[in-house]
Amino acid sequence: MAAADLAEVRARALAVLGGEPDDATLRRYLHGIPGVDAVGLEQRAASLATRSIKTSSKAWALDRIVSLIDLTTLEGADTPGKVRSLVAKAVSPDPSDPSTPRVAAVCVYGDLVGVARDALGAAHGDPDDGLVAVAAVATAFPSGRASLAVKLADTADAVAAGADEIDMVIDRGAFLAGRYGEVFEQIAAVRAACERADGTRASLKVILETGELHSYDNVRRASWLAILAGGDFIKTSTGKVSPAATLPVTLSMLEVVRDWHRLTGQRIGVKPAGGIRTSKDAIRYLVTVAETAGEEWLTPHLFRFGASSLANDVLLQRQKLRTGHYSGADYVTID
Repeated sequence: MAAADLAEVRARALAVLGGEPDDATLRRYLHGIPGVDAVGLEQRAASLATRSIKTSSKAWALDRIVSLIDLTTLEGADTPGKVRSLVAKAVSPDPSDPSTPRVAAVCVYGDLVGVARDALGAAHGDPDDGLVAVAAVATAFPSGRASLAVKLADTADAVAAGADEIDMVIDRGAFLAGRYGEVFEQIAAVRAACERADGTRASLKVILETGELHSYDNVRRASWLAILAGGDFIKTSTGKVSPAATLPVTLSMLEVVRDWHRLTGQRIGVKPAGGIRTSKDAIRYLVTVAETAGEEWLTPHLFRFGASSLANDVLLQRQKLRTGHYSGADYVTID
């Protein structure tokens, strides 16, 4: 199944590119994509940020945000106890309200995947079914500065430990130097390393680290490159670089997945990560997703928030809404 899956990815890339995914072909294709109108993109993002939601949609929006969050701990001082506490919050975000949805996933370093899996127990599974997945960062996260052999071993270890999702980082130096073929082959190889012994595979999120790409044009090109190479998700950031996720950058990435779907019929996920801290901001992202890619993207297998601190604000707003003690100023404009 692994070989067939990779062959399908390569065949799709060949069909889109019209040739082998080497530097020359990829450069011709990626630089042939129309440039981003930065002013227009930012104006569009600003306009979407002012869209209102109906009063009846407030509770739905807050619950949906919770269900799309990847709770994350990616610190050198992480311990099994800290991961177990994170898992407890993922499974029961608000112990005072059992109706609170579970989050989509917990994201940890590869050596703590087993701890997260064990702690989840029966709550582990597909987030589209209301369960919690385990994601692991890999490929020398966050820098990506390692040999391909090390990156593949990092990925394989996390998958063998039980990771459902792998968050890899692209080699930004190679991308910015125009070595597109190298970046393509690394992503494709990591995708192959996501295969399990039983023939299934972990989902692959490709982190672009948009804060280091310098331009919307580069964000668009990197998004296309990651999808061509087989990424299941494109993700803005590691959370270790500023700026991280922004609405204009996420809008640009959503436009790419929309265009890819129109071209191939395949749906690719998007994950803005870092810097999204309030319910008000998160609702703006929901509106942008619905208006750009479509409402069908508002599910865990197609959209995620990489924003652990966001969960605290969303839970506070849910409590205020449930008890009747909240201020409309806490939300985007309500019709």
